[in-house]
Amino acid sequence: MIVCVCNNISDREIRQAMELGITSMDELRDALGVATCCGQCFSCAEDILNEELAAQAAAELKETVIKRPVFTN
Repeated sequence: MIVCVCNNISDREIRQAMELGITSMDELRDALGVATCCGQCFSCAEDILNEELAAQAAAELKETVIKRPVFTN
């Protein structure tokens, strides 16, 4: 879905940029130009950013679960 009509930026492009390390709206603005023209896309882009950050945090938490060792005889 197109998030920023002015700069033709999709939600997929926002997520790809986040995979490369972007973690804030300021970084999204600098890297992609999101919310630099009319600003109507700001809240939608911010929602995508927050959802993706939450998903990344949940994935990291899931990876850090310590499992009990199993000893065999």
